[in-house]
Amino acid sequence: MEIPRRILVRGTNWLGDAVMTTPALLRLREKFPGAHLALLTPEKLAPLWARHPALNEIIPILPRENIFAAAKKLRAGDFDTALVFPNSPRSALEVFLARIPNRIGYARPWRNFFLTRAVAPRPDAVTMRKRSLPEIQKLISAPIQNSKLKTQNFASNQSREYLHLAAALGANPEPLPAKLFVAPEEIADARKKFRLDSVSIPIFGINPGAEYGPAKRWPADRFIAAALEIRKQMPCHWLIFGGPSDQQIADHIAQGIGSSVSNLAGQTSLRELMAALKLCRIFLANDTGPMHVAAALGVPVATIFGSTSPELTAPLPANESSLKILRSDAPCSPCFLRECPIDFRCMNGIEIDQVVKAAIGLANLSP
Repeated sequence: MEIPRRILVRGTNWLGDAVMTTPALLRLREKFPGAHLALLTPEKLAPLWARHPALNEIIPILPRENIFAAAKKLRAGDFDTALVFPNSPRSALEVFLARIPNRIGYARPWRNFFLTRAVAPRPDAVTMRKRSLPEIQKLISAPIQNSKLKTQNFASNQSREYLHLAAALGANPEPLPAKLFVAPEEIADARKKFRLDSVSIPIFGINPGAEYGPAKRWPADRFIAAALEIRKQMPCHWLIFGGPSDQQIADHIAQGIGSSVSNLAGQTSLRELMAALKLCRIFLANDTGPMHVAAALGVPVATIFGSTSPELTAPLPANESSLKILRSDAPCSPCFLRECPIDFRCMNGIEIDQVVKAAIGLANLSP
């Protein structure tokens, strides 16, 4: 295959997954510094990539566009190579219909015909598998042990899957931190819009929601108790983050914290979310998209894992000491279920004082 000159990357569809592709994009730019590198991404995620140095072009997939309209738009780009990050048949069909000569993606049922190179899974790849209730009941015969902090482990991280695909084009497969970029003027605008100009104490962030389901959410009242104790030990102004679906829980937490709190749930665009996160000295969150965004922006993160696996989806900070992962030793975790079918022990096993200690530790590391 000739050296690519115009590369299309078909991006992922979810915020956290998108952030975990940034190491692969950076490795592609490193390998092909003179190539035109374009990213095909759902319109809702397009703002994430503004100012990103790995990319020359961002092509949004509009909600109203069918697969044929998307392919027609891609044909106009005259791409010679396509790298397909998602594993869906549609994503492979898009680049096939766009008549891109070289099409690389993972080998999966119902789509290999559309690829010119179907890449076998990494030998050490780990997949997410939902546990059945009988399996969970068997596992929980072991007693719950004390919760603990764990550091990140790159070996099974989802970012490795995207790096492995980039390596099919000759890029370096070694891991990199995730990186996103926000301009100083965007940060200043966020400070003004959300009336934070007069805040003279450190700003801390909370994201109590999680799109996947309640099994990923530490209880709201524990977030309140942790926020109050953290503020007792270190004066701070709390920002509460979340989407429109998180407004009820965010309102509850804002009322519980009481004073010196700003509830931004449902009020930020994606770029405003990024700018407001950059205002935070630390960020406390469940396993969710904004967790990945904060870490990629260099914000210290304390994150709580229950039904999901930090080995697979931990954030990717530049400085490993700026990340604290909290999880219990519940034997049924991770189950990858949206709702807990038993007693929610994976989250209930994470104590308030452990979260407080992790957050204060990160705050003391930050300037």
